[in-house]
Amino acid sequence: MIQQSKPRIGGWLWLPLIWLALSLLTSTLVIVHYYRFLLDTQVRNHLFAQTASLLVPLLLSLLTATLLWLYTLWISWLFYQRSGRLPRHYIIWLLLTVILAIKSWAFSPVSDVIATRNLLISLLTAAIFAIYLRRSARVKTTFTAP
Repeated sequence: MIQQSKPRIGGWLWLPLIWLALSLLTSTLVIVHYYRFLLDTQVRNHLFAQTASLLVPLLLSLLTATLLWLYTLWISWLFYQRSGRLPRHYIIWLLLTVILAIKSWAFSPVSDVIATRNLLISLLTAAIFAIYLRRSARVKTTFTAP
């Protein structure tokens, strides 16, 4: 009995996979930066001596970054497994990155140029990849398993 395997990842599917890998690497660096910042004794003592107005946003950012990292890692696993759940979760992940870029653009103390550039990149990426993942025949044949 011959067992047919799922089509391999190829063609334009490499672009969403590369974007996912780069995002995973970036979020790993962000989390390492947060933890390195919190592990410094002098910084930690100064931080906990402050009011909650400084500590709460930092801990929320750390929690958000950790949850996004875990979700990105899980989506990478779905990509590797060529799961049929991937297109829907990848689109949700793209929307989450757009929401975080909007939050960064509106509330973070980074320059407007950097925040606007990140927001535009997130919007463009989400628009292109969401349409591709919903309409492509290759995506429908590659990601079929539950």
